[in-house]
Amino acid sequence: MSGRKRIAFAMAESVRARMYPPARVAEFAEVADVAGFLHEFRSDAARDVLADVEVLVTGWGAPEIDADALQAAPKLAAILHSAGSVKPYLTEDVLARGIRVSSAAAANAIPVAEYTVAMIVLAGKAVLPIAARYRELQDDVQPDADFPDMGNFRKRVGIVGASTIGRRVIELLRSYSFEVVAYDPFLSVTDAAALGVTPLELDELLATSDVVSVHAPSLPETDNMIDARRIALLRDGATLINTARGEIIDQDALTARVVDGELYAVLDVTVPEVLPPGHPLYTSDRVLLTPHIAGSLGTELGRLAASVLEELRRLTTGRPLAHELAPERYAITA
Repeated sequence: MSGRKRIAFAMAESVRARMYPPARVAEFAEVADVAGFLHEFRSDAARDVLADVEVLVTGWGAPEIDADALQAAPKLAAILHSAGSVKPYLTEDVLARGIRVSSAAAANAIPVAEYTVAMIVLAGKAVLPIAARYRELQDDVQPDADFPDMGNFRKRVGIVGASTIGRRVIELLRSYSFEVVAYDPFLSVTDAAALGVTPLELDELLATSDVVSVHAPSLPETDNMIDARRIALLRDGATLINTARGEIIDQDALTARVVDGELYAVLDVTVPEVLPPGHPLYTSDRVLLTPHIAGSLGTELGRLAASVLEELRRLTTGRPLAHELAPERYAITA
């Protein structure tokens, strides 16, 4: 499939404008012929573009690539996705036709892992309760006296999901003095040893970790995976970090334990994605709530675009894609 390709960008226009401004599109034009910018596949104008496209560069808000879209794009041979989760944007018809799919999951994992490690360190330093106490007293605080268990030396960090992001977090944690344990049903003992982590069953990980960080994909099998029973396993004073998807945990059960003063939480994702006004997680001193900012935003969008451009260069020069989605992994990929 080497040689110069005809490509089109397909994503929400607001995303395209931020991720692929004119200067960045010009870099793609040096490698391929840019046929157009699409945000839907149904109009005659969109069908005219699809008719000759060999490569689609997709992103957040892309229209679904289904059997109908594929019929309109008979020359389509590859989809290069400018984000991590690719399944919401394509059906299995894509793989059935043998179209190659690549994602920027590895590039997007970098800021999520950086955010996660920062939060793990802050959790160990008891930043949430100490900051709350400082605000309350507006006077001298004695952290060692009031929080004798604060600190990051030999704390146990539990990673739920040895995904691309989970593995990146594990890699970054190597420079700290943590004991890192992990749960993933697909993580072999050999892989765990290579990562330098101790594999545990999920219940034991939850019951024994000081900080638990969730990095599992959102699949039917992981929906409510950390349910009320498992939330109850978390030790008093533990911190739960979720940068994956809100539906993986029982949010009501977590909220109840947070409000009761038993747990801390760092939540970059919730259900719904924007909590209703007045939700107790907004005002609890035991929660750091952020609006889904861990992933690539701002300047980090450039890393995603650069990853896709490198994949396009690989296509045009006949080299293997660096981040191709293997068909056999489709079922366990977000």
